[in-house]
Amino acid sequence: MSFLFAVIGQTTRNLLRTWSSQLLTLITISLSVLIFSFFYLIYSNMLNVGKQLGDDLRLIAYLDEEPVPALQEEYKRKILKFDDVADIVFVSKTEAYQRFKKQLDTDRDVLADMPEDFLPPSIEVYPVRSLDSLTRIKRFSDYLQTLPGVLKVQYGREWIDRFYSFVQLLRIVVILSGILLIMTTTFMVAHTIRLTLVSRAKELELLRLLGASSTYIRMPYFLEGGLQGLVGSTFGLAALYVLFNWIELQFTGSALLGIFPFTFFPPPRIALIIGLATLLCAAGSYTSTRKTLHL
Repeated sequence: MSFLFAVIGQTTRNLLRTWSSQLLTLITISLSVLIFSFFYLIYSNMLNVGKQLGDDLRLIAYLDEEPVPALQEEYKRKILKFDDVADIVFVSKTEAYQRFKKQLDTDRDVLADMPEDFLPPSIEVYPVRSLDSLTRIKRFSDYLQTLPGVLKVQYGREWIDRFYSFVQLLRIVVILSGILLIMTTTFMVAHTIRLTLVSRAKELELLRLLGASSTYIRMPYFLEGGLQGLVGSTFGLAALYVLFNWIELQFTGSALLGIFPFTFFPPPRIALIIGLATLLCAAGSYTSTRKTLHL
């Protein structure tokens, strides 16, 4: 217990002695976490939007003639062989006519002289709802086109391609900001700790001569680095939460938020970000003490 109190006391003295550099490091860590978390939050919500958009995502394969039950089973087998799907629906000519008539609503009179079998039968394929399913839509469409009796395959290609490209761009930004977070936190903490060690070189050498262990000498700085990561990441996420609430307030009543509600990180993910930032800063501190003190 006395060892723990001594370490905490030494850590507190270190923080007070170098408060200006500690404050700069804290601000840098907070900004790094804020930037990373901002893009990661957008990316996470885009994944949820992708899943919601997947509710209406389907491929429609138009056929030259209505398939008999045996042929329907053959189509299902071949489709499932290519990929798992949420559902496969066969639409007859009559069903297609009734759907079209319902869509026309008050203008359905234009169909008065049209036979009920003028529309082609089709197969509606509903992919599993996930972002990964968006990446396979084009290949899935090409595969359906090769099936016997398929005249044409339709799907919302334009918006899928644009949405997927946007999410891919966000993924790259998240990765780059994550790398920036790792480099910034480890470098800044290591640099701050190194300055502290250099300024106290004589005092630390005296501690060695008095028989202080490597753990006793290193532990305050290790704790200092972890504390910087903990406080800095907490401030960064707190700033993001304030920004998130402000943006949400500005768009209150917006139709976009009504369709695709954006949410903040759940508690486990917040704890994960704070924990990773704390470990990174503690690792930077540990590396710096080993290189500087050769312990």
